[in-house]
Amino acid sequence: MQDLPNLFLIGPMGAGKSTIGRLLAAELSRQFYDSDHAIQNRCGADIPWIFDVEGEQGFRLREIHMIDELTRLSSVVVATGGGAVLREENRRALRERGTVVYLLTTVDQQLKRTAKDRNRPLLQCANREQVLNDMFAQRDPLYRATSDIAVRTDRRSPRAVVNEILRRVHRLVDPLEPASPPHSSGTFNHKVSQ
Repeated sequence: MQDLPNLFLIGPMGAGKSTIGRLLAAELSRQFYDSDHAIQNRCGADIPWIFDVEGEQGFRLREIHMIDELTRLSSVVVATGGGAVLREENRRALRERGTVVYLLTTVDQQLKRTAKDRNRPLLQCANREQVLNDMFAQRDPLYRATSDIAVRTDRRSPRAVVNEILRRVHRLVDPLEPASPPHSSGTFNHKVSQ
């Protein structure tokens, strides 16, 4: 299992990136990083405060530096923020330094999972559903273009999602022997349809 590449999780807020990332890292005996939490720890401030003081642009600059740093590590699982794919620098770092997994979810699921979350500045508005729909329309093509595989998370247990990710990543690494552990490492840009 140590021969698998770095695994980078992308997708919208509420898709389960942090939960699934922690489980994946535990399964693979790897270090887990959440880029948003890493930014907060580095700054000593939460994301709403960073947005208030520096604006979204300031946050995105911090995010570029953090994703560059995290993707240079070895044998890691990294969960990114929902907007990380907006910057080409991030998309390139993710694609070139590991296998990228797009966690898909519906806007309905996002609304349920983020209903009480006050730590998401872009959702502090009257019409959260419209904001999520607009973000999906803008970001879904970027998620798809950046990812190696796409996995649905709606109405599925995190463990089932983790099992599917591992099965599909193994298939990317060694398509001729999907049942055996991989014996190679590196970057994989092969796309697998969902």
